Amino acid sequence: MTRIGLISDTHGFLDDAVFEHFKNCDEVWHAGDFGRDVIEPLQKFKPLKGVYGNIDSAAIRSDFPEQLIFMCEEVKVMMRHIGGYPPKYNPATKKEILLHQPQLFISGHSHILKIMYDDKLHCLHMNPGAAGKQGWHKVRTLIRFEVDGNEMKNCEVIELGS
Repeated sequence: MTRIGLISDTHGFLDDAVFEHFKNCDEVWHAGDFGRDVIEPLQKFKPLKGVYGNIDSAAIRSDFPEQLIFMCEEVKVMMRHIGGYPPKYNPATKKEILLHQPQLFISGHSHILKIMYDDKLHCLHMNPGAAGKQGWHKVRTLIRFEVDGNEMKNCEVIELGS
């Protein structure tokens, strides 16, 4: 079993509460728009996987890809910052999902927390919302969940406040 802390759209702000909420996680995944001074503390805390977002600098883009495809136990994961959601994926994302056929698609960008299953593509979509202070969202959010073999389970939405 692998415990995941999922975060996005920090925009340079990393709430200390993230470390408490993710203390029992095995990995942290960041779905883009890191902003400044977020990556190093996360990397020192837990193994970090992530993709760059539209606000991220050239330095961040040199360290993190636009799209990441990897296996977590028996689950194929695809992560992109800008992707849309079922069934309203952007065209580039839809093409990539059809090509790679992940069981889990993660995106950020919208600042809207969503967890929904795409019956047509047999893929779970997660967007953790926004954990930073910039943007129009009212509540900062994270997701914590487990991958156990080929199952994704025990998903928790965490609210960090306004």
